[in-house]
Amino acid sequence: MNERSLAQQSAVRKATFSPGEVKALRPFSIWEISQFMFDVPADTLRKKLADDPSLPQGETEDDGRQRWFTLEEINELRRRVRFRGKTLMPERAKGRAMRVAVSNFKGGVGKTVVAQHLANAAALDGYRVLCVDFDPQATLTHSMGIVEVKETNTVWGIMCRDLCREADRIMESYDDPDDCPYPSSDELPDDVRAIGAQRVQDFIQPTCWPTIDIIPSCANAAFVEFASAQYRSLHKAWSFFGCVARYLDELPDDQYDIIIFDCPPAIGYQSLNAAFAADILYIPSGPGYWEYDSTTSYLGQLGDAMADISDGFAGVAADAGITLPKRFSDIRLLMTRFESANPLHAAMMDAFRNVFGADVCAHPIEMTRAVEQSGRFQMSVYEQDYRQMTRETWKRARQSFDRAYEEFHATVLAAWKRNTDKQEKTDGK
Repeated sequence: MNERSLAQQSAVRKATFSPGEVKALRPFSIWEISQFMFDVPADTLRKKLADDPSLPQGETEDDGRQRWFTLEEINELRRRVRFRGKTLMPERAKGRAMRVAVSNFKGGVGKTVVAQHLANAAALDGYRVLCVDFDPQATLTHSMGIVEVKETNTVWGIMCRDLCREADRIMESYDDPDDCPYPSSDELPDDVRAIGAQRVQDFIQPTCWPTIDIIPSCANAAFVEFASAQYRSLHKAWSFFGCVARYLDELPDDQYDIIIFDCPPAIGYQSLNAAFAADILYIPSGPGYWEYDSTTSYLGQLGDAMADISDGFAGVAADAGITLPKRFSDIRLLMTRFESANPLHAAMMDAFRNVFGADVCAHPIEMTRAVEQSGRFQMSVYEQDYRQMTRETWKRARQSFDRAYEEFHATVLAAWKRNTDKQEKTDGK
């Protein structure tokens, strides 16, 4: 069964990506750039290009009616062009990148679709994005055009590296290392020590998007839950839930603007790492009772797990660089697969809003043909060529995700400002 499945998987990837199984990002038309990215009339953009031949001019169709630009060319236009004195560069607060975890218990609610579309929309908005795929199903990894991943280059590798570094840090905190009741990195298993020597940038891979990188996942990374339990038994002072947060803290503040986590449908070592590293928690949910029930269970069990960690690790957290109890800058619930004409969906939206109030996103992700195809072919609406369907079908799907992204963007900027203000007050003291 596995051999037949792998053969079919290979065939799908060849059909989905290019013949060489390398996914490539399509170019974007003047119409898309002017209407959806720069928010200026197409004729105004054409005049800018005509007035300055040194600007990227794109590739012209054979009939000369439409020009197409790569994302690199679009970003160069962002840097160099101003309209009415206004820059096209996106707003960014000071400090490190904002981290957003997309998480829920329920499978099939669109966690990966949401993470992928938010990452793509942010990249088209001019931001530099890092995705972290915590899910062993690795759907987000595959959607970014990466099909060959070693488990040592996943979050599991980051956890092994962190265990080695924390083991040595704890050992060195004792005046006499012999008094330390915990092992040093030299006493850990060979496979852990081998990964522990990797550099911080070794886990990051480029994608088919020039401004999106990813820490990928793979099916073999599923054993991280078993391995992490073993490592905890080897080193009981290891704050396992802070691995990814400490790792991301090592990255330069200006390397990325937004970091998006795609979490597995479970509460375990990986999803807890995502939660403790995230500034914002985004919870997608479908428009049904079972999705509501699952979301309720997820909130309760995640809260209980984080409370237990706050109690059990209070003594070692500060030394490990972790502030407990964990607090998010914001928590948002996003309705997915929503059909506005469906009275049951509308009723469930009202129920969510009655319970969670303003924490429910105002703009749900609507179910359209283009959205269905995005999941089927591992291509976001932003990657789909509108010429392959009716322009109105594509436009409606894009606008649904654009509205959700604009709300996400506002949430990120508000949290960014709060974090910056808090940091400036701390530095002032």
